[in-house]
Amino acid sequence: MLLRNTVCALATPPGEGGIAVVRLSGPDAYPIAEKVFVPLHKNKKVADAKGYTALFGHFVLNGTEMDETVALFYRAPHSYTGEDVIELSVHGGSVMADALIEALLAAGAAPAGPGEFTRRALENGRMSLTQAEAVMEIISAGGRQGAALAKSALDGRLATETEEIKQSLRGLAAHLTAWVDYPEEDVPELAPQELRGTLSQAKEKLDRWIAGYGAGAVLRRGVDCVLLGRPNVGKSTLLNLLAGFDRAIVTPVAGTTRDVVEQAVQLGDTGIRLNLFDTAGVRSEAETDDAIEAEGIRRSWKKLEEAGLVLAVFDAGQPVTEADVELAKRCQGRPALAIFNKQDLAAEDTGFDETMLLPYFRSAVRLCAKDAASLKPLCDSVAELLGTAKLDPGAAALVNARQFAAASAARDAVQEAIHAVDTGFGLDAAGVCIEDALHALADLTGEDATEAVIDQVFETFCVGK
Repeated sequence: MLLRNTVCALATPPGEGGIAVVRLSGPDAYPIAEKVFVPLHKNKKVADAKGYTALFGHFVLNGTEMDETVALFYRAPHSYTGEDVIELSVHGGSVMADALIEALLAAGAAPAGPGEFTRRALENGRMSLTQAEAVMEIISAGGRQGAALAKSALDGRLATETEEIKQSLRGLAAHLTAWVDYPEEDVPELAPQELRGTLSQAKEKLDRWIAGYGAGAVLRRGVDCVLLGRPNVGKSTLLNLLAGFDRAIVTPVAGTTRDVVEQAVQLGDTGIRLNLFDTAGVRSEAETDDAIEAEGIRRSWKKLEEAGLVLAVFDAGQPVTEADVELAKRCQGRPALAIFNKQDLAAEDTGFDETMLLPYFRSAVRLCAKDAASLKPLCDSVAELLGTAKLDPGAAALVNARQFAAASAARDAVQEAIHAVDTGFGLDAAGVCIEDALHALADLTGEDATEAVIDQVFETFCVGK
């Protein structure tokens, strides 16, 4: 059902800035704006403004001229929401923006709720639910490639490819239904090879989306990354290399880092945002009598449990210790990369045996954290480990957990249909599974989404979008 009231909200971030934009949308957008906005040229009228045009003037509050204003006009249905929309720009800062909103509310507008403009676009048929969800993903993207992934969803790539899968499955479902329900009509039976081939194509595409979900989430939101290692193996030097400046104190004294040092960085040209946590050097409590350092070590191990990426740093200039092996064992089964640091010292016969550590890691990189040239191989190794290296930012992708769950349910149903065909359970059993897959795909695009699901999607949005 179309929303009938007219709403307004600040569409730019609150606080100081060059301009502040207030968006007004709804059937009474033009009459309300006419009460508030006064064009500079007296012969210009808000009611006569055509879509995709602008007027310069000022807005008034309680009869008082407040600020210079630029009004951008959009006519339904050719607007973001599909309704009449006017965007009013005033000088940045909260004072003028608040005054403009106050004037619009007094003129008859209602305050917009979280994501209400995008929700109106959805309910007015301007976008699908997957496109609506992509809007928030673009806003919160942590890098260019993450924004590109969300943009492909906003452009309708995911919705289009989902519809292609649904069309192929609908064809199968219709044929199977006719064959089962109307035997007197001599409907030809589907050849198992043809049925399985169509199902396999659908499953392959769903598998690809599901497999790329984790890497896509890394590109969109970034990943919490913890630097772990014994004291003085070069963790803080590595942090500084990644940050591009001296973020952490580096000294030859063991235990310099006593608490978790945080720093967000863009990882080279990979498009990955790392939320870096440099931790206290890990060693047994028996090796330190400093209560503060002991607490730092405890926090280091806690960060290991929480991290989405572990960079375990080892000193290649010294023999492997029991503490190194213990750290490696704790990294087993985690998204962990072994960093064999101080390769400038490893050229000497130091007794460093990396084979004692390699079995516990998915991959390893050898570098010297003091050398800027080490950044590129490190970035490449992280991208490979997290699965973003081969991800196509322009391809269709799942952008949130709701979509992932729906795609997984569809994939599982298709797999059950293939199993039914392969094991001779009958075409009617395969047809039931195909119907289940179609329902899951309808959930993915939002065709069968309940009001509760839509409410849950839009409660994560910011007001003004």
